[in-house]
Amino acid sequence: MKALSGIRRQKSSAQLLTAALLAATTLLSTSCATAQQASPSTTTSQPKPKPAEVLALLTKVNDHWQATHPAQVRSFWDHAAYQTGNMAAYAVTKNDKYRQYAEDWAVFNNWQGATSTDKANWKYKYGETPEYVLFGDWQICFQTYVDLYKLKPEPIRIARAREVMEYEMSTPQNDYWWWADGLYMVMPVMTKLYGVTKNPQYLAKLHEYFGYANSIMYDPETGLYYRDAKYVYPQHKSANGLKDFWARGDGWVFAGLARVLAELPAADPHRGEYLSKYQGLAAALQKAQQPEGYWTRSLLDPAHAPGPETSGTAFNTYAYLWGINHGVLDKKTYLPTAMKGWQYLTTTAVQPDGTVGYVQPIGEKAIPGQVVDKNSTANFGVGAFLLAASEMYHFTKK
Repeated sequence: MKALSGIRRQKSSAQLLTAALLAATTLLSTSCATAQQASPSTTTSQPKPKPAEVLALLTKVNDHWQATHPAQVRSFWDHAAYQTGNMAAYAVTKNDKYRQYAEDWAVFNNWQGATSTDKANWKYKYGETPEYVLFGDWQICFQTYVDLYKLKPEPIRIARAREVMEYEMSTPQNDYWWWADGLYMVMPVMTKLYGVTKNPQYLAKLHEYFGYANSIMYDPETGLYYRDAKYVYPQHKSANGLKDFWARGDGWVFAGLARVLAELPAADPHRGEYLSKYQGLAAALQKAQQPEGYWTRSLLDPAHAPGPETSGTAFNTYAYLWGINHGVLDKKTYLPTAMKGWQYLTTTAVQPDGTVGYVQPIGEKAIPGQVVDKNSTANFGVGAFLLAASEMYHFTKK
């Protein structure tokens, strides 16, 4: 009976997706085409989307990305961040080509991040060459490898992840997560590997490394995170003399904490601490949201680099929806924030052909004068949108 039920659910999901693609794509394309490209709608409320509409848009975006970008690319952070969204899309659509795309990428990279085998030379400051095995930008790929392992538990899929992270945890250093992005890149690796190994050291080191990150990047006055220690106020200020919090940086942290809480055991002794930081970010980011639904690149100084930015907005929208869906954020308080973010994403960020626009290019700060427009897209921005869309789909099903 369980197998039959599963078949019925998959059949129902497939029928829903087919109908959605036939009936909703024209409507969605028209909506995207007529939206103001530089000045998003200021509407702050909208009806709850229909599941079919969300699935149709998610599918349109991911199909467009995969049709125009081969899976055979390196396992560095930007591609790996896309794959976190791709796996979320697979989870809600059960579209096997999404799983296959992720697996083709993993196989191309031999289920590895950085490839050096000389542990004595492994490094963890910034670097894109093989010896930077301990640098989190080469470890985010392990999230997708674990997800694929759970679908088909072949040891090779997580062997390198375990080798790298268990070596890292054996060292006396605790300053591995020295930049905000790293909290998204690696915190969920720890909870995911704990889930498949039950090795308690993953959770102990998660807390230890998170404590170091908080000691250098967390601002208790605002509840926000600086991108890294060199941006701490007052040694660094925004163009107008304010604290300069990078939107995508705080989006990385907010989304990363949601992903940690999703897999952290309920009885973990530090769960309350992660939840407190997550809820603090929810409150702080709500204050910084623009009326049009997006977050500007410098959160507290919109004039520093004005205009829409999609990656931070999508990560935030995902994290708000996750909290609402799991009962850790008050729906009455935060649903309007999530819905304004979704409105921006669906009427301004997503273009008629499924491109996700207004994504700030790879960087680490808000840059005055940098052009970010409808043609500005990137793999990690698409991944962030897929996370938000997947969580919105879960919301519509409630």
